[in-house]
Amino acid sequence: MNKKSIAHIAGLAFAASAAAGLAATPAAAQKPAMEKCYGVAKAGENDCAAGPGTTCAGTSTRDYQGNAWKLVPKGTCTKIETPKGKGSLKEIKR
Repeated sequence: MNKKSIAHIAGLAFAASAAAGLAATPAAAQKPAMEKCYGVAKAGENDCAAGPGTTCAGTSTRDYQGNAWKLVPKGTCTKIETPKGKGSLKEIKR
């Protein structure tokens, strides 16, 4: 092999690895779809909506509070089991 063919092969290898990296980047950068799930957050660990007397994120006053939600991957909320029952897509009485 001469220098020209070695440089050509190295250039092809570099181009292939760069193309593979670019192709993988958008999929890796995408976040999964999320949904609000009520009644699954521990006290003070909610993402928002913790009911009257609270201001928002981190303000739930008790574990699994029914009017406090946490963002979870879409489709998983109602499968989450807590000591007080399953998660809900809507506020629940607890």
